[in-house]
Amino acid sequence: MSKRCCSAILLLLLFSVKAWTQSATSLDVDRIKRATVFIYQAKSVNNNLVINCVSSGTLISADGLIITNAHSVVPGRQCDGDQLIVSLNVDLSEPPIPKYRAEVFSADEGLDIAILRITRELDGRLIARSELPILPFADISSSDDLSLDDTLIVAGFPDFGNEAVATTRGTVTAFISEPIGARSSWFKTRAEIPGAMSGGGAYNSSGLLIGIPTSAPLSGLAATASCRFFADTNRDGLVNASDSCVPTGDFVSTVRPISHARSLIRGARNGLTVDLVSAPVEPPLPLNPPRVSRLFFAPSVSDGAPSTVVGSMPNNTNSLFFFFDYDNMTPETVYELRVSRDGIPDATFSLPPVRWSGRENGLWYIGSREQAWANGAYEFTLLINGTSVGSQRIVVGGSALNRSQFSDIVFGTLDQSGALVGNGSILPLGDIASARFLHANMPLGSPWSAIWYFGGVEVARSANRWSDASHGAKVIRVAPNGGLLPGKYRLELYIDGALSATSDFIVSGRPAGPLPEIFTRLRHATADSPSEARRATALSSFPTSIPALYALFDWHLMAAGTPWTLRWLVDDQVFFETTSPWQTVESGSDYTVSLANPADGSYKLQLLVNNLKLIEQEVIVGIGQLPIDRLARFEGTILSGRVIDAATGRGIPSITIVLIGADYTASEFEWREDQIFDLATTDRNGDFQFPRPLAFDTFYSVVIEADGFIPHAADEFFFSADQPYANIEIAMVYG
Repeated sequence: MSKRCCSAILLLLLFSVKAWTQSATSLDVDRIKRATVFIYQAKSVNNNLVINCVSSGTLISADGLIITNAHSVVPGRQCDGDQLIVSLNVDLSEPPIPKYRAEVFSADEGLDIAILRITRELDGRLIARSELPILPFADISSSDDLSLDDTLIVAGFPDFGNEAVATTRGTVTAFISEPIGARSSWFKTRAEIPGAMSGGGAYNSSGLLIGIPTSAPLSGLAATASCRFFADTNRDGLVNASDSCVPTGDFVSTVRPISHARSLIRGARNGLTVDLVSAPVEPPLPLNPPRVSRLFFAPSVSDGAPSTVVGSMPNNTNSLFFFFDYDNMTPETVYELRVSRDGIPDATFSLPPVRWSGRENGLWYIGSREQAWANGAYEFTLLINGTSVGSQRIVVGGSALNRSQFSDIVFGTLDQSGALVGNGSILPLGDIASARFLHANMPLGSPWSAIWYFGGVEVARSANRWSDASHGAKVIRVAPNGGLLPGKYRLELYIDGALSATSDFIVSGRPAGPLPEIFTRLRHATADSPSEARRATALSSFPTSIPALYALFDWHLMAAGTPWTLRWLVDDQVFFETTSPWQTVESGSDYTVSLANPADGSYKLQLLVNNLKLIEQEVIVGIGQLPIDRLARFEGTILSGRVIDAATGRGIPSITIVLIGADYTASEFEWREDQIFDLATTDRNGDFQFPRPLAFDTFYSVVIEADGFIPHAADEFFFSADQPYANIEIAMVYG
């Protein structure tokens, strides 16, 4: 490139930069769009790529990490492809262009979240992270401070990538709670989000990524808005119902909060992969169809259990939960909740088709708190894979009734003074289990009963007339023949034949105080293989660049199917967490987990059962602090803008803007590579954005290649740390 071909424009630095700069709380829609990608999942059939599924996604790091829905990228029965093609926005007014191939780095199919990493050029050549150009990416925030009626901006591709990236706006209409997530499992919006935008990004009014719009299309559908034929997959020269149908889903109204993906994101950004070496092969998917039973309502939830069971709710109800037992569910099960009030569909509290987030069987709930429920007769209908499997009704309205009730069951053992001791939901093996519950408005002589279950089978029952005070707490106990065996137990309490309270508990481990002793001898080692790790010396600190960090532990009296959690943190931040049913023998030693090529940092392993932390251990690798990846953090100003013709106000396309590094001025620029900090080229509308963030408080110069325009020069402009985004308009004078 010749210096004669370029001219420059004068930037009125101190005044103009202040005018151009956007604050951290302003919205940059173009930046959101540039971070949005379109993803094809495909497989090779007779040397031709056949597209199986499509989705939108969002770049979340400058070196090619993408977040999207799992159901459209992880191979499964509906989306069985083995290749992922990523299309980027080169011109925001045009459809995206296929640029790279990606692989699934990590995924949680229950949460329906996947993290992809760009690994290859479009032609299949491997490309290292360091060789990728710095890509535009979204800055991540949290939805914890989100409120009803807050504005959402959703970005994605509305139609199979054949149209330009689009955004749609709406407001938050509801928060939906399930047994996952601290505050909410979903938030909902009335924004019009086409199915192909599922997997894209939901942003707050500051332009920060806070969620992933999610839908789960059903397979086996005809060509509708949920499933379309758009390619000649059978090579007969026609595109019709004989070809493969690509599912997209109907319009999306649910958003998965980004907080559910934080551990996946943290692990991917730092390249941390965990292998449960001792875990047996995943069991086959259940052959029997999914089913639900025991549908009921509760006004609130405590540790995953209903506080009490209700048949109606009074005026001004602002918390209501729908419970049910389930069995034979899989991560590919699609479930839906339809709610109607007085016979009219209620979109606020309904949940459209989404992937199942729970285990194969258990107790589930769905509902909301801190949100008004209007008076009326509500009907809740559950659908599994598009088929209704159960419904229940409840009336909201009227005065609060002083009804008889049991509530708040907790479990434990009795000490010598008769007091209940324990953690409330896990008991060690023994002969007797005790339960304490609250009671209110109980008249003397009222019929009541208690039924105990083990593994779903009744083991004890009592039926009595109430003889205690009308209000207070009561303790009951069960002593099964043969004692308490490891596994899952349940207590149901009835008043006059109607269920009033219910809760589950786990029996596992040996007696050892308030918490049973289930996991012991947790230790860490480094080795070249799992077998060597089991013989290696346990350590608390390790040198830099070890091949693998192994965690090993023993376990005691854990029944198959017991839910347990393994959580791994680095520098006190969770990067891996999995909850699953126990699948190996009841007792054993040297359960082994490996972490490949850990970076320097402080690593902590935690083991939990029924959401209670039972044991943890921390070790140090290298200097004990995770290195900061400059590409994984937003540290600098993203500079974008538009170049226009000063006479017409129209954008000027195909102009290259050169940003000169801090060591040179515009007058010293000679088109040497070492002088160029970054390049940007305007699109058809004259818009541009520099891929690399500009370092804070660093001076830059700029020149623009634009034959026919009056030459100018600009030196020593910079941005401070409170200016993460800057948008400028450059008016070129022809002459």
